[in-house]
Amino acid sequence: MTKATYVLGIESSCDETGVALVRLQGGALPSLLAHALYSQIDMHQAYGGVVPELASRDHIRRVLPLTQEVLQASNTSLQDVDVVAFTRGPGLAGALLVGAGVACALGAALGKPVLGVHHLEGHLLSPFLSADPPDFPFVALLVSGGHTQLMQVDGVGRYQILGETIDDAAGEAFDKSAKLLGLAYPGGPALAKLAHAGRADAFKLPRPLLHSDNLDFSFAGLKTAVMVQVKKLAAAQSCTVDALPNEVRADMAASTQAAIVEVLVKKSLAALKQTDLKRLVVAGGVGANLSLRNQLNAECARRGVRVHYPELHLCTDNGAMIAMAAAMRLQSGVQAASEVYAFDVKPRWPLDEILAR
Repeated sequence: MTKATYVLGIESSCDETGVALVRLQGGALPSLLAHALYSQIDMHQAYGGVVPELASRDHIRRVLPLTQEVLQASNTSLQDVDVVAFTRGPGLAGALLVGAGVACALGAALGKPVLGVHHLEGHLLSPFLSADPPDFPFVALLVSGGHTQLMQVDGVGRYQILGETIDDAAGEAFDKSAKLLGLAYPGGPALAKLAHAGRADAFKLPRPLLHSDNLDFSFAGLKTAVMVQVKKLAAAQSCTVDALPNEVRADMAASTQAAIVEVLVKKSLAALKQTDLKRLVVAGGVGANLSLRNQLNAECARRGVRVHYPELHLCTDNGAMIAMAAAMRLQSGVQAASEVYAFDVKPRWPLDEILAR
């Protein structure tokens, strides 16, 4: 039997510190042995958003204890690790430097190679960690933070971008609309929770580029429409946004979510039709939205399309997706790990720069 390769993955691109260990053996799909995650949400809530310097300092405190936790959970030691992977970008520069520095220091100390991973490729390949992993090729809807993209995925590193956001991404539309409604950070999940109590047809909001002849996205206009509507509601009742009746804010949240989800669903269906593919992968933090999942499941079932998602707890940033992406790149021969420990990070890093040549 081919000797197993153990890949340790470190994620530190923004406000979550994640560490994971996967095992790669032969041609089988890499398996997740253990992962640990620490979220900084409580720390950043007081500021209404991520404070980069605080995020970087907290990554420093968390990454080594999390690594030890993963090794203990998988009954392994640092000496068992064959490759140390880390998020090279995109993300916050200071936060990325923490993960890259620790990974390269571990690699140098152990005499093991390292591999820098693209954060979005980690999300893109995260459904391969699920109990129902996809097969290539597929259409991918990548909705993570400031990124909303549709792409055709023919294999590891073989990605063709079909459409992407030209201004605000879906995640930004959720977060910014939540802030306009006076909801606490992180706004997206808070808005989705409030939307459960509201009516999706209560307010007429725009669906930007819904009927365009391309697969690009634009959510800046929706955010502006939400801002205008919220100000009108507050002015009509001579109160602040926070003082609006909860049912009014719930209706606004539901209407906003409905607009975002409709665009994502219809553009995804258009991408499937354009590519003539029958498999859809949804990845990234917004992929955890239950309204999006329910509508995609229903529409795709009617069209005989299989839909795959990461497990809910792996939708947000995590070390498992970084270790998995590294292992799959190694397995496919797209990229080799390196014993050069001088590192850099790429806070802005277009996904098409990592395509297989």
